[in-house]
Amino acid sequence: MSMYSTISNGIKDAMRNKDRERLSALRDIKSKLMLEATKTGTDGDDIPDAIVMAILTKLFKQRTETADLYAQQARPDLETEERAQAAVIAEFLPQPLTEEEIIQEVNAIIQETNASSMADMGKVMGIASSRMAGKADGKLISGIVRSALQN
Repeated sequence: MSMYSTISNGIKDAMRNKDRERLSALRDIKSKLMLEATKTGTDGDDIPDAIVMAILTKLFKQRTETADLYAQQARPDLETEERAQAAVIAEFLPQPLTEEEIIQEVNAIIQETNASSMADMGKVMGIASSRMAGKADGKLISGIVRSALQN
């Protein structure tokens, strides 16, 4: 079953269970996926899971950043809502990698590509970003690659 179908089934379940917060989050996800399907001229079920994961990662990041902003502005009501929606999105994302796992993966990529200087950063980042898509934050990966290549 595709990720899109899983999300659609989640909407049905949330409607049956009258879970408004979950339903709201899932509908938002589905609307973003439908926009992507419209752009590519495909049916929702035809959206590749990799694109769905990229959209989910982006939505999760937006929700957490917005929640942090609301926390700074002392708006706990809005922060709670954003964190609840981020939690629903996180259910569909793979388990994030730990920093140690990212370091190990980056070191393996550096050895595979024989990278030795900052000039090779783009090559290493391209491979690392594709391998760890949805599992690690790009800024964290970039920082680890940078420090590994500078040493």
